[in-house]
Amino acid sequence: MSKSPHYSALVGTNADIFPTILDIYLKDGSTIADVTYGKGVFWRNVDLTKYKLLATDLKDGIDLTNLPYQDHSLDGLVLDPPYMPTEYTGVNQVKEYYGIDRKFDPNKKWHRAVYSIYEDGIREANRVLNKDGVLLVKCQDMVCSNKQMLVHCDLINYAKTWFRCEDLFVLVQNMKRKHPQKNQVHARKNHSYFLVFVRNGRKWGGK
Repeated sequence: MSKSPHYSALVGTNADIFPTILDIYLKDGSTIADVTYGKGVFWRNVDLTKYKLLATDLKDGIDLTNLPYQDHSLDGLVLDPPYMPTEYTGVNQVKEYYGIDRKFDPNKKWHRAVYSIYEDGIREANRVLNKDGVLLVKCQDMVCSNKQMLVHCDLINYAKTWFRCEDLFVLVQNMKRKHPQKNQVHARKNHSYFLVFVRNGRKWGGK
């Protein structure tokens, strides 16, 4: 009997969509580093006997920009840094929301301050992933200072030096996020993305 097909968009939670992504892109027995593990919400519906999970976060003293793994030693890496640089939910309150105290580059503000963490994480992923390694990046587009920031496009363009975006999953949230502005000039963002990157030059034919 064939398995039920997986689709690129889902209304639900991170825990609902993440097993689908692993099922398509990571082989059983893969060593996967989740370097922004937090409370482990991605993994709540995953059969952990299928993978070797290396779960770390900044609160454990391990920074995603300087990982304690050897070059080209991992099959997969999960990157989900804080990505909401607003007065209420981002740079100013990272510690309250994530239980960590990250120091942002003082020369970069709001969107750029958060986006630079993605850049650092992608560069480090290039070092630690093996030739068949898969990079999974969670991100969300945003409006910052009344300007649209299409973060998923920026990340795809940034990563192309080392990786090709092989797939994109859209997660639609049930919750309605509050916003401080009274006058709405852009659509509220109620969806986020999981970007799936594979090595440049790798012909993807399934795991």
